[in-house]
Amino acid sequence: MDQDDFILVGLISVAALSVVAVIYLLIAPYMTGEKRAEKRFQGVSDASRKPANKIQEAANNRKKQVAETLKDLELKKAAAVKKITIKQQMLQAGLTPEVRSFWIASGICGAVITGIAFLSGPNLNILVVLGIGIAGAFGLPRFILGQMVKRRQKKFLNEFANSIDIIVRGVKSGLPLNECLNIIARESPEPVCSEFREVCEQQRVGIPLQQCFERMMDRVPLAEVRFFGIVIGIQQSAGGNLSEALGNLSGVLRDRKTMSAKVKALSAEAKASAAVLGSLPFIVMTLVYITSPTYIALLWTKTHGHFMMLGSAIWMCCGLLMMRKMINFKF
Repeated sequence: MDQDDFILVGLISVAALSVVAVIYLLIAPYMTGEKRAEKRFQGVSDASRKPANKIQEAANNRKKQVAETLKDLELKKAAAVKKITIKQQMLQAGLTPEVRSFWIASGICGAVITGIAFLSGPNLNILVVLGIGIAGAFGLPRFILGQMVKRRQKKFLNEFANSIDIIVRGVKSGLPLNECLNIIARESPEPVCSEFREVCEQQRVGIPLQQCFERMMDRVPLAEVRFFGIVIGIQQSAGGNLSEALGNLSGVLRDRKTMSAKVKALSAEAKASAAVLGSLPFIVMTLVYITSPTYIALLWTKTHGHFMMLGSAIWMCCGLLMMRKMINFKF
């Protein structure tokens, strides 16, 4: 027998042994009686677990109902997702939603900024002055409105966990949920009291409580408010221990607040460095203009200077966006 025949016989032998091993593994439980013993054990276990299975089935039905409620809330939220208008932003900032007043203020702001740009740089191109005025009319008022919304939401979050604790203590002491909401509307600081007062007033005119909190989510579009609305919605439709659920939610909100403060503390140095790097070109430009105005005036009096300023602005924006991406943390 040569070497090739020997290798072939070896491969055939290995394949045969593998087939025999697989067959043995498949039929061994039946030959040794393990399957019969497993069936008997399963039968005894099922007979002893019938009462527990009923309890488990009830718990599963409850979980299924809660999951369906969450799914309905998510579908409603997804259907309501749309572009935020100026009126909605003014509502979120706690202002009277008069869009006409906002556009009048924007026009005045644009006119003032255009006048300042024209007087500070009489040699500027008229198109540059108009661009600055348009940016001031459409950009600055929206920026200020956005800052007002963020400031109001921050104040709301600082007191929201305390308001949930009021509901928890009131429910534990036997007060109905509506009375707890009225207590928050009367005694909590702004802007929590105004939001809950709006909920109470809507409920008095016959609007369901779940719908009231959905409108509250539109006025205060925060994840914490959404969690609160979901908990109330589930309790209204599926029942359950409201005080325990809201107590857990209050703990989660306080943990999120603690985490936010920790992230801000750890990223404070990076934010300070980004602020210094971002403001340094403007500070240097201002100082050079004060000391040598004719030297730097070439940037806005010559065509090459315009291109240089445009390129510098583009690269500056890229650097600022990159630094913002690096120092903003999602948690």
